[in-house]
Amino acid sequence: MRRNISVFTLLFAIALSLGCSTKPTSTDENSDSRPPHSSSLFGKKEITLAAGTVITVRLGNAVGSKVSNSGDAFHASVATPIEQDGKVVVPSGAEAAGTVLQAVPQGHFKGGAVLKLALSSVTIDGDSYDVKTGAVSRYLKGKGKRTAAMIGGGAGGGALLGGLMGGGKGALIGAAVGAGAGTAGAAYTGNKEIILPAESTLSFKLSEPLTVKM
Repeated sequence: MRRNISVFTLLFAIALSLGCSTKPTSTDENSDSRPPHSSSLFGKKEITLAAGTVITVRLGNAVGSKVSNSGDAFHASVATPIEQDGKVVVPSGAEAAGTVLQAVPQGHFKGGAVLKLALSSVTIDGDSYDVKTGAVSRYLKGKGKRTAAMIGGGAGGGALLGGLMGGGKGALIGAAVGAGAGTAGAAYTGNKEIILPAESTLSFKLSEPLTVKM
């Protein structure tokens, strides 16, 4: 009987030692087997476009002193890519949006028409960024003389778009595109109203820096 007890005790001790020597499965082991975090989640860099950077867009819809109202939104796309440090920060074709700050038809502002626009956002790789830009403004005076002037970039610099004044029959027949922001695009002024058709290009200057994640 004593021998049986000794054998049982020996077997129990061997089983116990084997159980202790077996490496238990741990949560640490499971966590080690998980794939590491993708570096792309943490590797995005930020590039900041300085105030004064020009964003040139192509209108997606017509806007005008009579066809638009103050506060209306307009759609556009980036016409010219913006590069910095050899990288394209804002690609051509990127979606953009803006606001009609002021739209006054003929006869409501000292006899003339007014159209003032500003860019409000740009979408890059699916991310929408709010932007602050200077206004692009166009004025058309009436009273028998048609003169269109355009002030762009919010810096106070103006560019005469061009026109012919000839008594009561003067007509704006074309636009001379000047250099610098706010001078691109043609204005059609039938019946003394300012109309910018779809596909017109406009250039806006950033009034505040824009930081983009790359």
